Formats: sequence, C-alpha cells, structure tokens
Amino acid sequence: MDAPASPELVASDSALVDTLVPSPNFGERRSSIDMLVLHYTGMGSADAAIELLRTPAAEVSCHYVIREDGSIVQMVAEGARAWHAGLSSWEGITDTNSRSIGIEIVNGGHDFGLPPFPDVQIARVIALSQDIIARHAIRADRVLAHSDIAPARKRDPGERFPWQALHVAGVGHLVPEAHITGGRFFMPGDAGEPVAALKAMLAWYGYGIALDDAYDAATAEVVAAFQRHFRPSQVDGVADASTLLTLRNLIATRPDKAIPVA
Repeated sequence: MDAPASPELVASDSALVDTLVPSPNFGERRSSIDMLVLHYTGMGSADAAIELLRTPAAEVSCHYVIREDGSIVQMVAEGARAWHAGLSSWEGITDTNSRSIGIEIVNGGHDFGLPPFPDVQIARVIALSQDIIARHAIRADRVLAHSDIAPARKRDPGERFPWQALHVAGVGHLVPEAHITGGRFFMPGDAGEPVAALKAMLAWYGYGIALDDAYDAATAEVVAAFQRHFRPSQVDGVADASTLLTLRNLIATRPDKAIPVA
C-alpha cells in the first residue's frame, strides 16, 4: 500500500497566521511531532528569506516565518515534513525534521551584527509557540534552538535571542544562568574522567556528542551551543564553573527526566 502523500498547504494550521506562502520543499513525516525548533533567517530581508524558502533548488523550507512587524507567514502544513533542520541530532534521533515544527524568525543574525529582535516580533513568536505547543503537547525541554540540534553548523537564533521572555510566558525550559566566578574549567586539549562526565551530562540533556573523555573541537562546539541558549552572557566553548552548574540545574529540572544516580 502506498504511503499517504504529505499534505499541501491549503489552509492555515493556526488562527494566528496572516498569510499563506506555500513552499514546495517538504516531504512526508516519519514520526509524530514532539519538538519545536526556532531559527533566525540570517538574511538581509524577510522577502529574500521567504523567496529562498520557496525556491525548489534551495531545498530548504520551514513551517512558519515571523516578520519583524510580527506578521506570520505559513509556508508548509504542520502535517508535512519541512526541510528546516538539516543534518542534526537530538536525544540520538537524527531525523529531527520528521519530529519538529520549524519557525524562522526574520533577523540578520551573526552575519549582520546580531540585531535585536523587536518586541512585537517576540510577542508573536510567543503566541505562535504557545499555540503549537498546546496543539501538539510539546514538552518545554523540546523547544530548541537550531544551534542545539546542529551545533557544528548553526548558531541561530543566537545568544541575543530572548529565551527568558519565552520562558516567562510558558515556552521552553530554562533556569537562571549561574554567575561567572572563575574557578575550575575544561577546554580543548583537556581529557579525562571529568570531561567524560561533562559530555555524558550534555548527552543526557539531549545534545549529540561523542561519549569519550576528550575535550576536542566538537565538544567545544556543543558547549558553545549550550551557552548560546542557556548561559548566553559568555559564549566561548569553555566549560567553566558557571556552565557546569547551569547544565546541572537544567537537567535537575528537566520535565520527566532526572539526573541519573551513580
């Protein structure tokens, strides 16, 4: 029996949508939705980003785009597998496109100096996220940055994205970042049991990372991704005491998942 075709975008999935701009870049979902992934567009304008996301040769898309003025564009039906995550991993699952809904937030990103996200835009990010989370029962710890699931390739939505504002509104998992006080730290070139324990904790939360005892370049990329989301005051890929404590507190409060007992 043939698999059912992925749904075409003929109507909005959310009452918050202002415009439909269908993209042909989607496929069939292979699993149920349990993640929400936030991106920035990283381009000079909203129109340029939307045009790219609907160009077949680009082979990229998303479910929603939120412009700077807060208007929401839907490009792919939620029931379809949009091509927004690329090569990525979370909790050992590599087909994150099949599990997630992707929101592109119009912002120039790192290549354009990390401009601030307008308040009206963030208000709509919150509203749309709340709507998606409620309809798909997405857990708080599965509201993620593109950089979380693809730390070697992506930095979006960046360390200036206001995750705290989302968390206050009930979107996403967050703890107060621990103060930077100095003390012991781990960095590229280090190795041993403490590094192995750090990597195990990052993997326990969900990050794709090799479970060995070497603090290599890939480890630094994952630590930097963690910092961008959860300890944004200093993003350097060095696991200092603040990073370690923030990670431990995050795991301790993760829904349905406690720190393993040795």
